[in-house]
Amino acid sequence: MTKNIYDQGLEKVRANFSPLSPISFIARTANTYPNHTSVIHGRKRFTWAETFQRSRQLAAALEGRGIGRGDTVAVMASNTPEMYECAFGPAMIGAVVNALNVRLDAEAIAFCLTHGEARVLLTDTEFAPTVKIAVEKLDRDDLIVIDIVDSEGDFTHCELIGETNYEAFIAEGYANLPFELPSDEWNAISLNYTSGTTGNPKGVVYHHRGAYLNALSNAVGWNMNHHATYLWTLPMFHCNGWCFPWTIAAVAGTNVCLRRVNAKNIFTAIAEHKVTHFCGAPIVLNLVINATDTERRKFDHQVKVMTAAAPPPATTLQQMQEQGFEVTHVYGLTETYGPAVICAWHPEWAELPINEQITKKGRQGVPYHVLEGLQVMKPGTMQPVPPDGETMGEVMFQGNVVMKGYLKNTETTSAALAGGWFHSGDLGVMHPDGYVQLKDRSKDIIISGGENISSIEVEDALSRHPAVMLSAVVAKPDKKWGETPCAFIEVKTGVDTPSKEDMLDFCRKNLAHYKCPKDIIFCELPKTSTGKVQKFKLRAQLLPD
Repeated sequence: MTKNIYDQGLEKVRANFSPLSPISFIARTANTYPNHTSVIHGRKRFTWAETFQRSRQLAAALEGRGIGRGDTVAVMASNTPEMYECAFGPAMIGAVVNALNVRLDAEAIAFCLTHGEARVLLTDTEFAPTVKIAVEKLDRDDLIVIDIVDSEGDFTHCELIGETNYEAFIAEGYANLPFELPSDEWNAISLNYTSGTTGNPKGVVYHHRGAYLNALSNAVGWNMNHHATYLWTLPMFHCNGWCFPWTIAAVAGTNVCLRRVNAKNIFTAIAEHKVTHFCGAPIVLNLVINATDTERRKFDHQVKVMTAAAPPPATTLQQMQEQGFEVTHVYGLTETYGPAVICAWHPEWAELPINEQITKKGRQGVPYHVLEGLQVMKPGTMQPVPPDGETMGEVMFQGNVVMKGYLKNTETTSAALAGGWFHSGDLGVMHPDGYVQLKDRSKDIIISGGENISSIEVEDALSRHPAVMLSAVVAKPDKKWGETPCAFIEVKTGVDTPSKEDMLDFCRKNLAHYKCPKDIIFCELPKTSTGKVQKFKLRAQLLPD
């Protein structure tokens, strides 16, 4: 057989190939825009030259303590400059950053530190009481603990539990660390623990290539200009901030840190720093649209908002649009580096009536630019469902922005990636135009009398009631029907709580009767740090004693 002429004398060498890694973004930006503001945090300001220098100092300090390729550096921190620097510093020496959820209890933190074999823990003093208990549970004396003392924090600093503070620690490192890109772009860059509803969380591992590609895809899909000003309403620990620490470095933008996410702080940041972009779950959008007059600040520029985590109710999208925010709907999971699907907007859709626009915008969408495959399939046969917008299947992903796998969990990894696709566990439909729309998590579908009821559909109907701030619908055991829908409702502040009868009557006017909740419970809904309602806690309330 004749050899392929393109395989001869055209080898991959250092001159024509470099592994992809998002740490290259900060190096380029620091060299190109050294004096442009990189980070704003309260009274603090840093330039890109300074953030690059501090990240290299962090890398050098870690290296000086014997940390290197494949070692885990855990971080328990809020949205602060130190947390931002951790997106780059550990990776510069081949270490793996593990950003911990600040809402975890001591038991869960101890599990993550043990399972991830953390060698260093950088921890904000706000979380010292919980972290101290977690560290004591480890019963080991080789963990290097460093305190992050936030000078802009709005809390009373607790006792220091580390051997030194972050500033003193990075001062141990030299600012001109000659770091190199990873030898292999498949090397791990970060470890993110999923917030499991039962059992211990799973450790999702990202590689440099995926982080690089998704960071760029964020910018391309969202039409982010150079020097965008990005407000950190999204926790940086959540899927590494959906890869946006690396995105903002790529576009030489400005990071505006936000330690407390509330309506007043969001509007203040938009007005004072000319914020152009922010991300968040629908609960963040609810804060914005329900802000009081005293919380609001006037601004005269457009603000783009990316939302995910849970499908936003149509009324939320409509009110955001009416208040001047341009909302882009995305979808993804921890296992897909955050957003990997985007509701790409067609210009002609802007001519549609507002209710039709919102229907279009409420769909999850099409693949990110760097996601190779997106399908809705029957998991038993791995065959795509017909693109009719009605036939449900499981949403599946394929490509460079799917995780390496679950740390130390070969069996679960194999099951999740079976058949050449990542199985999301989300149920959805494929529309004729190729747009995916979620209908529910497989575990959240309510089967009542043999009929499937989408909790998302019922929640969307409830959101149209003027008193409803947030709702969650779960299955309640029923002797006759097997399961029936039960609605938990969080009422807007300053609004009278409607009666159960009023809410049930409202549902009957907006839903097929068999889909209507059989019970209504008014309460504050339990949520994760990213605003997702913890439905497993609601289901637990309904179990018989």
